Amino acid sequence: MRFIAIAPIACLMTCLAACTAKENRADTVKPEVVPTQLFVAPGGLDSNPGTRAAPLRTLARAAQLVTPGTVVNVLPGAYYGGVRTAVDGRPEARIVFRSVERWKARIVPPPVPNGDMAWDNRASWVDIEGFEIDGGGWRVGIYSAGSHDRIAGNHVHHVATAIPCTSRGGSGIGVDSYYRGAHAEVTGNSVHDIGPPGCRYVQGIYVTMPASVRDNIVYRVAEAGIHLWHDAHDVVIANNTVVACHTGILVGGGDFYHTQGPNDGTRVLNNIVFDNARGIVEQGATGPHNAYRDNLVSGNRGGDWRLAAGMRHTGTVTAAPRFAGYTRDGTPDLRLAPGSPAVGASQQGP
Repeated sequence: MRFIAIAPIACLMTCLAACTAKENRADTVKPEVVPTQLFVAPGGLDSNPGTRAAPLRTLARAAQLVTPGTVVNVLPGAYYGGVRTAVDGRPEARIVFRSVERWKARIVPPPVPNGDMAWDNRASWVDIEGFEIDGGGWRVGIYSAGSHDRIAGNHVHHVATAIPCTSRGGSGIGVDSYYRGAHAEVTGNSVHDIGPPGCRYVQGIYVTMPASVRDNIVYRVAEAGIHLWHDAHDVVIANNTVVACHTGILVGGGDFYHTQGPNDGTRVLNNIVFDNARGIVEQGATGPHNAYRDNLVSGNRGGDWRLAAGMRHTGTVTAAPRFAGYTRDGTPDLRLAPGSPAVGASQQGP
């Protein structure tokens, strides 16, 4: 219980003038953010207001209309890529682009190419959720260069498969610090068939900033399933499954944009890295505080581990994961079968 002391009358009279000044002070009231709903549908028109009854036709038009707190609901259907989002949300009022039905809103190449990225996000506090990104002619599927963005639950596939292999590189999903992005979350995505075979410049999930990379499934990527470079540090890579790539997970730093490096404080925890040419690798400028704990790393032909001198991994499981239906071709079923050594193997969380 809270008690309030009662001042004697003499003290009350003495401080009356001072108290009056404080009582007249105007308090600052933070306005409530009311989210705005926009709707996009294949049968819509960009001249419409974007309501459920009169939806927009394109993501490009929706991107022009959003304000902090807007949720853009995208109905099932095909939409042309080359989308650019540049309006910032706020911590208490994120801007959300969401497929109403998971993977049913498809981002596909337009008849006339309009850029090398299916989705180019330069804004902060933005969520991109549940889309399918499909198109071999793009260099990047989803690119995000803002701060505190979330790329969640998307299906990104067959990106950069029909372009020449050059040092410009590419990725299924890229979160980039070049424009001073500060942090990102890449969670629950399926990323596969990325890049022309043998191209060392194309990655599955490419991270160059502090970030969280969790619960993604990545397979058949030309170079690394998950690749950290440039200004990456203090990244959490947890609970991902990476198979059938050239490199499973690469933790590195170099060619710095805005920092002096190294990539330090990164934690690689509870991942499955199986049947790649290389397993988990450190490369370039890395620090002594990176941690590798409780991963299943097995069957990587060129070696399961290659860490910097003095670095150690702990709690590693070195057995085949026993997926429900694994194949290097087609669509593998990467659920864990009963009795998998990966089930219950981890004793520690992030």
